[in-house]
Amino acid sequence: MQVESAQPAETPEAICARVFRGLKPRTPLPEIRIRFRPYANPDSSARFQDGRLELRISDLLEAAPAPVLEALFHILLGKLLHRPVPRRYALRYRSYLNRRDMQRSIHLVRQMRGRKFVSGPQGACYNLEEVFEDLNGRFFGGLLARPLLGWSRRASRSALGHWDPSHNAIVLSKLLDSPRVPRPVLEFILFHEMLHLRFPAQSRGGRRRVHTREFRAAERAFPGLKQVREALRRLVQRP
Repeated sequence: MQVESAQPAETPEAICARVFRGLKPRTPLPEIRIRFRPYANPDSSARFQDGRLELRISDLLEAAPAPVLEALFHILLGKLLHRPVPRRYALRYRSYLNRRDMQRSIHLVRQMRGRKFVSGPQGACYNLEEVFEDLNGRFFGGLLARPLLGWSRRASRSALGHWDPSHNAIVLSKLLDSPRVPRPVLEFILFHEMLHLRFPAQSRGGRRRVHTREFRAAERAFPGLKQVREALRRLVQRP
């Protein structure tokens, strides 16, 4: 009885070439160079340089199955070539990253490789530790462990705050550290980020939910929410 030998696995370069031909069938295939890099996040990029197609892929994805790499190449080349990315590829890639084993790997890599700028809690107008402890007592029974607290380098209007679980840090936009910003507005942004401590993200069926139903219900209980959101709208729209 003769046993057929297994077919060799398709290389990342071969997968990329197949995707490229599908997107631009009449264009000569360029030289493809793929490098897996030790990034702190599952970041990837593609560009043309000196006639070559160069892709830099996070080494977190070096062992990814061929269908996942295919989806990633559709996303990267679609952006590079200004082609629409079919939804199935975006869903396939996102589902892979949201797997529990991948989330654990991403979390560990961010801890080991990532650098987190945290300025410290004392701002020109507000002290985040003081506000945190006040909110902790009022809304969480004082049970939340205090993470690192700090202000961003820039006064961002698009990202007023974020919670980084890999570095156990909450960073708020420097835009909020101003006497023109009412304290309830600052409190709501910090309260929102504190809810991420109380209600961690959930992964179900390959999808990752950051703002769960319980999260949203707790957020709606913030006093004067309608007025706070109106003040926030004016703040981010102000020239």
